[in-house]
Amino acid sequence: MMHCASCREPFHGSPLICAACGAVQSSGVEAPDYFQVFGLERRLGVDVAALEREFHRLSRRLHPDRFARATAEEQQNSLRATALLNDAWRVLRDPVERVEYLLKIEGHAVGEEHAGKARSAERQPPADLLEEVFELNMQLEEIRMSRKMGETADASVLAELRTAGERFEAMLDELDQALTAESTKWDAGKGQARAGAAARMIELLDRRRYLWNLVREVREALGAAA
Repeated sequence: MMHCASCREPFHGSPLICAACGAVQSSGVEAPDYFQVFGLERRLGVDVAALEREFHRLSRRLHPDRFARATAEEQQNSLRATALLNDAWRVLRDPVERVEYLLKIEGHAVGEEHAGKARSAERQPPADLLEEVFELNMQLEEIRMSRKMGETADASVLAELRTAGERFEAMLDELDQALTAESTKWDAGKGQARAGAAARMIELLDRRRYLWNLVREVREALGAAA
């Protein structure tokens, strides 16, 4: 069990600050994962409302203004701990980022650096989306050409693009539901069950990343045409 470097009391909860004496711990900002920052075990099922309450509680206790008259080391620890807390909150509050982060710290290869280039036009579409992506790219190209020539995009093309965007956004919703289901399996499982859930989540994240790029391109095209 960790003990406070100042008062030697045992730690409970976040390793960033001692609950007993309020000292910011220099060791607490060295290499904890984002779950440890909040005193949580590595689980994908997170009570976001409780997480937010803890974030605000820790933010108040770690705020640099509270250490304005402290030593330079304590001030530096406060700044580092606050930055780490903000990063942890940003990632853990988002269910998709939380999955990707946990898989990374568990040693899995996940993310754009493993899935290819970020722009959808530079990646091979999934086989089941090949025809839809081909049609989408044709629509996007027609709208871009119209804009380049200073013309108004054809209303029927814009309508088709909106329909395609809605279709891809619906696919994103389905993927998020599937990620939630696999997250539950990961939390409940061990060994091979967990490995299987992790492999499936990596596949879902890769597909979601591709679809999100398509949705982004549609939104950009429709926004520019408005």
